[in-house]
Amino acid sequence: MGTALDIKIKRANKVYHCGEVLTGVVVITSKDSIQHQGISLTMEGSVNMQLSAKSVGMFEAFYNSVKPIQIINSTVEMIKPGKLPSGKTEIPFEFPLQVKGNKILYETYHGVFVNIQYTLRCDMRRSLLAKDLTKTCEFIVHSPRALLPKFLIRGHLNSTNCIITQPLTGELVVVNSDAAVKSIELQLVRVETCGCAEGYARDATEIQNIQIADGDVCRNLPIPIYMVFPRLFTCPTLETTNFKVEFEVNIVVLLHDDHLITENFPLKLCRL
Repeated sequence: MGTALDIKIKRANKVYHCGEVLTGVVVITSKDSIQHQGISLTMEGSVNMQLSAKSVGMFEAFYNSVKPIQIINSTVEMIKPGKLPSGKTEIPFEFPLQVKGNKILYETYHGVFVNIQYTLRCDMRRSLLAKDLTKTCEFIVHSPRALLPKFLIRGHLNSTNCIITQPLTGELVVVNSDAAVKSIELQLVRVETCGCAEGYARDATEIQNIQIADGDVCRNLPIPIYMVFPRLFTCPTLETTNFKVEFEVNIVVLLHDDHLITENFPLKLCRL
């Protein structure tokens, strides 16, 4: 049997939060005594991104080579160069999960184009005649978010079936909100879908943004909704076998603590 290196994290689910301390042991098992040049433990956290094949052409120079964002990279020396006895040796560790400066500890996420991962890596350096040993172990980070303040907002659109030459109308009422209101906006969004049986590409573009309220509005005061459809950027809703042109409106309420409340309404535009 050769030399085996392992990392055992104390928590079975391996879930940690910012500010907590990772604890566990590094286990080294060997039939004979081991001469080494030092054992170190490294905590790493990074965001790895990859552009989709759909982006080729627009971002050819960056395709498949987006630079990773480093969140954590910290190393501690566990044992100085020396000799370990035969059998099993357990080296306990405590590693604080903290970030430096204004970096954010994003939650662990494994996606297709975005990957957020945190690992512990143990390295045992050995002499030139013996191969260095490395063991990596992933742990999970959960990042709780601040709770959304309580609020109640009512309103209506007079119609979501709209004549393109007439304005979109309605009203909005802030009944109550624990946090002060900063701004209320209407966003007109165009949604274009192109493709065929082999696949579809869907792109949403904001084409107009109108602020209908500024500051902490009076409670229970009706705020009129009034938006004229821009002539050059809208057309009647269109749906064919190979492409679609659709429209949506978002009502966006921004609170003073930077919480964002949005509600989406699909629109159908026609011309008389």
